[in-house]
Amino acid sequence: MGRPHRMALRTTAVGAVCATLAAGGALDLAPAAQAAAGSVRYVDIAGDGGTVLKANVVTPADGTRRHPLIVLPTSWGFPQVEYLVQAQRLADAGYVVVGYNVRGFWQSGGDIDVAGPHDVADAAEVVDWALAHTPSDPEHIGMAGVSYGAGISLLAAAHDPRVKAVASLSGWGDLIDSIYSGRTQHVQAAAVLDTVGTVAGRQSPESRQVFSAFYSSDLSKEKDILAWGKKRSPATFLDQLNKNGAAVMLAGSWGDTIFPPNQSAALYEKLTGPKRLEFRPGDHATAELTGLFGLPNDVWTDTGRWFDHYLKGEDNGVDREQPVRLKSRSTSGYEGYPDWKSVNANRTGFGLAGSTTIHTGVDSGADGGIVFLSSILDQVARMPPVAAVPLLPRRWAAVWQSAKYATAQRVRGTAKLHTTVTPTDESGTLVAYLYDVGPLGIGKLVAHAPYTFHARTPGKPFGLDLDLFSTAYDVPAGHRLALVVDTVDPLYIEHNPSGARLTFSSPADDPSYVSVPLREQ
Repeated sequence: MGRPHRMALRTTAVGAVCATLAAGGALDLAPAAQAAAGSVRYVDIAGDGGTVLKANVVTPADGTRRHPLIVLPTSWGFPQVEYLVQAQRLADAGYVVVGYNVRGFWQSGGDIDVAGPHDVADAAEVVDWALAHTPSDPEHIGMAGVSYGAGISLLAAAHDPRVKAVASLSGWGDLIDSIYSGRTQHVQAAAVLDTVGTVAGRQSPESRQVFSAFYSSDLSKEKDILAWGKKRSPATFLDQLNKNGAAVMLAGSWGDTIFPPNQSAALYEKLTGPKRLEFRPGDHATAELTGLFGLPNDVWTDTGRWFDHYLKGEDNGVDREQPVRLKSRSTSGYEGYPDWKSVNANRTGFGLAGSTTIHTGVDSGADGGIVFLSSILDQVARMPPVAAVPLLPRRWAAVWQSAKYATAQRVRGTAKLHTTVTPTDESGTLVAYLYDVGPLGIGKLVAHAPYTFHARTPGKPFGLDLDLFSTAYDVPAGHRLALVVDTVDPLYIEHNPSGARLTFSSPADDPSYVSVPLREQ
């Protein structure tokens, strides 16, 4: 109970470290050739408390006037040259660009603060340095970053009113809702962050304690973990972010296994200033990756347009486009919506009739996939995780299916599960999966989400409302949707006592169902 799958974690973490270091090494070489002819300086910047931050500065060729400033904090585990290709392009477009290695990683000093107060203060110190040592315009300052750099950029904008525009690429709005959604530890995601941080950086005693407590499943430490995460979540500082009025662009991927899309969409809906939300196929930071090597990339193109309008005042139309832009996992084009609520407005679904009891503690074969690998396969080859739905053992998995659909069903947004659960023990974990099932019974994963409960009364039913991870996926005509619920998934730590069972029922006065958002035909 409550223990990670160690072999799977070891394999996943090693693969992630190799990928990170390989990408970092490639980035170390790729920009060098392009930047050699440009105006690039490598400098040391004194961050919070005097901690040395290794940085690079790229300036426009025209040094006779001031230019908008863009600050780029690095991603988790990446070297300071991560953004040099994009920095050069931004400089060619008239920006002063300062990219810096966040504290605790590579050559920068200090320990990893996990987007804590020191990282926020560092960002302000980098802005101060740039205004003092480059031809930067203090009235036109932006920040952007991928992953870790995205979160730090949002937090910095909430604390520093000088930041007028932000592009948060594969970032987070709520750190806890990212790696602890449904009160369930996303253990593969945490293991990747933990391992990369250990290899490429220096973890602080606090972050080491948090990771250890996260893995331990010790509920007495849950309150401390939640408080730690709250201090590092832009959603906590929403009022300040709105008051400062920065123009915020959020871009993410449907299959992001580090920062799932729901929490970013929730932050977006609460922003009151200029804003834009983009979701595409892929996993964490994979949609932006090719742009770091100078290849054509929609995310970086939109980032440039965002800054051109909100920092340079260009009338490029970005403010007149539909602010929510989605790319389906099944098609190539983009769809526009006026807001996130409109994405979820049109809904269908099916009932979960009867009473079904499953045994816990065994993986039924329905899974969310492998961190990074599965969503990358879906991104490049449209091959999501699959399961033979008719063959799933009903002892370990509850299965409900819709009727066949006469027309294609364009799923867009957040599917919702409502059911009644009766446990035999006070604690437990379940994972809900929504599948697109073809004529041969092979189900392709549309969405899923975990849920963990504690302190329930054994034998007493309780209502469950669970939002699955948001997505955009087209179910072909003639296919069905299937909801599968089991209790073990390698992506998560499960909390099922040995021998426990879960019963799912549909009372007459509170029927169970799955609600699925559809794009109108």
